[in-house]
Amino acid sequence: MMDADPVTATVHIDAPPERVWDYFTKPGLLVRWMGEYAVLEPEPGGQFTVNVQGAPVRGRFLRLDPPRLLLISWGYAGSDRLPPGASTVEIRLTPAGTGTRVDLEHRQLPAAEKPGHGVGWVHYLARIAAAATGEAGPDPGMGQPPPPEAERAPGRHQSR
Repeated sequence: MMDADPVTATVHIDAPPERVWDYFTKPGLLVRWMGEYAVLEPEPGGQFTVNVQGAPVRGRFLRLDPPRLLLISWGYAGSDRLPPGASTVEIRLTPAGTGTRVDLEHRQLPAAEKPGHGVGWVHYLARIAAAATGEAGPDPGMGQPPPPEAERAPGRHQSR
């Protein structure tokens, strides 16, 4: 059954598709724009494991057509609402001038998960665009206030 209402996001990146591809398939490059930890096996059936802001994303690479198309299953370890492999993320890379157009479709998301993933993918595609052409810097998260324990962490100062 096709998802009639997937979460979609698009970004233009000033880098060729071959370079952008690496940011989805190489752990050291993926964590420059999304997540703190990644284990990636970019082959059909290979694991796609990334911890994003403490959320344990678990899935598999389902289809790879370098450097044009990636299809990845997506879910969260320990989740009943969106367990590992419950949804799919399709990423299409299209040459556009000297850069790449990235079109992302996240399908089979439960209705309650769509708003957060919609915000999240816009946030992270902006970060991959920054990472692929320079440095994205630390991930500030997606607009939520930091958890209370983060404000008590030593070395964090709030400036007004």
